[in-house]
Amino acid sequence: MRKLLSAVFIFSFHFTIAQSPVFISSVNPNIQYEGRIGHTPDSIAVLSWPGSSVTIRFEGTEIKALLKDQTGKNTYNVIVDDQQVSKLLVDSSKKYYTLATSLAKGVHKVELFKRTESKWGNTDLYGFMFDGFTNLLPPIEKNVKMEFFGNSITCGYAIEDSTGDSGDAKFENNYLSYASLTARHFNAANHNTAVSGIGIMVSWFPFTMPDVFDKLNANTRDTYWDFSSYTPDIVVINLFQNDSWIVTQPNNPEFKRIFGTKAPDSTFIINAYKNFVYGIRKIYPNATIICALGAMDITRTGSPWPGYVKKAVAELNDAKMFTYFFPVCSSKGHPRIKHQQEMADQLIHFIETNHLISK
Repeated sequence: MRKLLSAVFIFSFHFTIAQSPVFISSVNPNIQYEGRIGHTPDSIAVLSWPGSSVTIRFEGTEIKALLKDQTGKNTYNVIVDDQQVSKLLVDSSKKYYTLATSLAKGVHKVELFKRTESKWGNTDLYGFMFDGFTNLLPPIEKNVKMEFFGNSITCGYAIEDSTGDSGDAKFENNYLSYASLTARHFNAANHNTAVSGIGIMVSWFPFTMPDVFDKLNANTRDTYWDFSSYTPDIVVINLFQNDSWIVTQPNNPEFKRIFGTKAPDSTFIINAYKNFVYGIRKIYPNATIICALGAMDITRTGSPWPGYVKKAVAELNDAKMFTYFFPVCSSKGHPRIKHQQEMADQLIHFIETNHLISK
């Protein structure tokens, strides 16, 4: 009788151990990151740029993420087995969030996708918790890599605002931006190096894309991105929309700071664009670069800005550099969901027609 009880105790002990929660740190090599995501010395992944994503493949029935947000305003899409499941608002206190539960036995893929941009602060990811024994699987590498340098259009600013043009975080969704839609069409890895309100020459705030394009974290200037860690096949640059507005506003503080009392002439504008694009070319010598504009009023009939970009690209004389101008969308403000889809369809068509991605 004593032996039987001992056997039952041992069996129960092992069963309990097997069902104990398992924590996986954010530095685990089986976690797949997209976007410029750094790690602190104490193994915390820091997400700042829009469209940053974290994917993990595992065998198990439940997964939780341990997160803490800087402002409590960043939102994420939770995507389970390639199906969007929920929108997650991350609190400013450190806590666990259930991403998926009651999953069928077998292999599952869960992705956290950052809908919001850097102005809402950083999100810290400490790791994942699983319900007992789990088997992590290595990431599936994507054969195509893309990077988008852009402004609010690329961020997905106000994309879900059906009544106005609000920049509130709750209306932003980079997942449905033309950039992310295009990347998913080609099953491409993607970096969205984008900030609402930013320009090449001048922004609505005291920094420009040349100031941040090489930074690891969108909210700091103290750490540089390691460009050797990610080399895109296609780079899309969609900037100048904010420049085009601010250069007509001599009373704007940033106009005064950058230009003084005189707006830049066409030569200045063309050279500024050339210098930025040439800087991207030096970093990515083999990438195809698409210099894009739109789909807001910068590409309206009579706008000089497409001409500036065309001239800059022509003067660079680069066989792997193209221009593409999105038609002005029907939105009265920023592109909404349907307009972003239209932009994605147009860009996909341009890429496929010009055979810019090998199949």
